[in-house]
Amino acid sequence: MQLAEHPAVKRFSQRTQAELSRSELSAVQLRQICLEAGAADVGFVDVERDEVADQRDDLLHYFPRTKTLISFVCRMNREPIRSPARSVANLEFHHTGDHVNEVARKIVSTLEEKGVRAIAPSMGFPMEMEQFPGKIWVVSHKPIAVAAGLGQMGIHRNVIHPQFGNFILLGTILTDVEVTEQDQPIDYNPCLECKLCVAACPVGAISPEGEFNFSSCYTHNYREFMGGFTDWVETVVESKSAPDYRKKVSAAESASMWQSLSFGANYKAAYCMAVCPAGEEVISPFLTDRKGYLQDMVKPLQQMKEAVYVVSGSDAEAHVIRRFPHKKVRRVRGSLHPRSIKGFLEGLPLVFQKNQSQGLNATYHFTFTGGEKHKATVTIRNRTLRVEERHLGKADLHVTADSQTWLGFLAKERSLPWALLTRKIRWQGSPRLLLAFGKCFPS
Repeated sequence: MQLAEHPAVKRFSQRTQAELSRSELSAVQLRQICLEAGAADVGFVDVERDEVADQRDDLLHYFPRTKTLISFVCRMNREPIRSPARSVANLEFHHTGDHVNEVARKIVSTLEEKGVRAIAPSMGFPMEMEQFPGKIWVVSHKPIAVAAGLGQMGIHRNVIHPQFGNFILLGTILTDVEVTEQDQPIDYNPCLECKLCVAACPVGAISPEGEFNFSSCYTHNYREFMGGFTDWVETVVESKSAPDYRKKVSAAESASMWQSLSFGANYKAAYCMAVCPAGEEVISPFLTDRKGYLQDMVKPLQQMKEAVYVVSGSDAEAHVIRRFPHKKVRRVRGSLHPRSIKGFLEGLPLVFQKNQSQGLNATYHFTFTGGEKHKATVTIRNRTLRVEERHLGKADLHVTADSQTWLGFLAKERSLPWALLTRKIRWQGSPRLLLAFGKCFPS
């Protein structure tokens, strides 16, 4: 049989040119598809928009035909998230996450039936783990949702939907068609700046001024995710015996890790989401009885007796000891170990501990040699950090290091005395400044 005579080829040839070359889709029609699939709200963003600029290369790498991003939200039930029983909260996170992925799949299936090509990156996990500890996600859902008019970022770094508040999970679909109408960011921020997230966070990751300490949040809330899991595995490996392991890890911690491995990684807190009163459907109890809201929503989480995971010498450790003496400080190793000099420099703002830098005013020049040559200036002044390319200004301390040796030193795979003896790491200036630098980035 000639290829042209095959039944499937004949049916293909009989389709109209309009069906085959569909380059534009009605926003009304697409919105209806998404809502019928189970989305609570949806918005559309052109891939050429400025808000997408820092993601565009990655998006086109994973789906080169991308023209429009469909951003949608699914609602979570609020009371489970607010419960002091974190098993209840995590069940809601898990089920809603599964729902987001299922909604995305339904949308992609419907679009495929209409001749539209699309992919749906995961809401959360699985991700591209071969790139860990670098960027492991295909799409950053939050900035896309903001660009699509589905809310604005609160000071707790969660998207707050104007109606549903922050009790939502996000999904994004990449499509190969243009949509007749694009959505734009909403013109106000639903965040009330009430600072209840500041009050509830057990590790002080959110400052009253709105600054965010990424490493504090990552170390505790995500303890049973990637980094914390690696630390636990290393603890197992380093233990000399079962009794030695039990001295380092409690029975409850072992059981919790087993639970996460069996049923999905659990968040240790997410209290910032639990107490947030923003959103038209959420705000009423806060406005009508603020004292009662504080008593019902915030106090139970503050008063919980629980283990709080911190890196020794971090701002989080000091915060727990000062604010929550009834909580158990559980000191663990930092797990944000860069595998490239680029990653090291980009990661410095994420692990910087501003309170540990109190009184330090210094400029550092870094010269990296070997496999990854690079020059950079790091300035720490008035509890702020600035990282810049090249050597700028006059250095108080100049560090010259072989790139792989420096990365091994950060990961505790190379000793500093060995690196100094072999001149793989050298410095000019006071050693006190190097020690002070390390204090700002405890690991």
